Amino acid sequence: MTAPTHLARPRVEVPGSVDEAVRRLAELGPDGAALAGGTWLMRSPTPPGTFVSLHRIAELRGVAAGTWGALTTHAELAAAPLPPALRALGTAARTSAFPQVRNVATLGGNLNARGFAEADLVPALLALDAGVEVATAAGRHRIGVDGYLRSAHGDTTDPAAVLVSVTASAPAGRRSGYARLTVRGGGEYALVSVAISADLDEAGVASAVRVAVGSVEARARRCPEAEAALAGTTLDEAAARAAGLAAAAVLTPRDDLLAPGWYRLEVLPAVFARAAADCLTDPATDHDTGEAP
Repeated sequence: MTAPTHLARPRVEVPGSVDEAVRRLAELGPDGAALAGGTWLMRSPTPPGTFVSLHRIAELRGVAAGTWGALTTHAELAAAPLPPALRALGTAARTSAFPQVRNVATLGGNLNARGFAEADLVPALLALDAGVEVATAAGRHRIGVDGYLRSAHGDTTDPAAVLVSVTASAPAGRRSGYARLTVRGGGEYALVSVAISADLDEAGVASAVRVAVGSVEARARRCPEAEAALAGTTLDEAAARAAGLAAAAVLTPRDDLLAPGWYRLEVLPAVFARAAADCLTDPATDHDTGEAP
């Protein structure tokens, strides 16, 4: 008879400040990990010996105009009165996973989840040209989300670094939107996700377009080809579908148990059309239920 497997119970430490958390993570090295919502970290088959919980650090909480603490939950983002320029982030938070997860999953955790191609907030933040503040033993610095993702997920960042906050600007005339496609509906990982941000002039013509595609490749990324296809248009359905085709022509899709790569490319134009429509949605008439179609 095979003896039962007993997993070691990790320690949990609860620092009271960012500096204390950074110092402790540096001391622990690979045997420690920062703990926020835990919705992704807890899935690891090899958990660290010590979790450094960030929950008592007040500095990591709070939602201000265009700035969010790293412990801001998806539910808090979904409930925040975001301007049209930041709508993509609200839609991504509101339609991700299901209520139980949205209540605990955090903004910082979504950015730091390695190997999580379906992270909903990441393409939205890329399209919004967001930046982050990071605390390390050497001090604090700011970096764009794109650069942060390349370093954090490429294992070149300081393992003791703590993401403090995320910031995005909201100029007048800018609109953004987000859409995702799942197998059966809300509560599932996205097969494809698209975020679009653009400055619209008085005639509704788009410029300064930023597009990010998630879940198709191993990590969400900007798509310049789709941005070029949308520039100078009114973000109408035909233009959005053309942008989706442009994206499909350059992306290298992944296969997994939920969908083959070819299917992800096939549905891109439709998801682009929905993301563009979300950009143009009037908040006064928005009756989003919080679940993905």
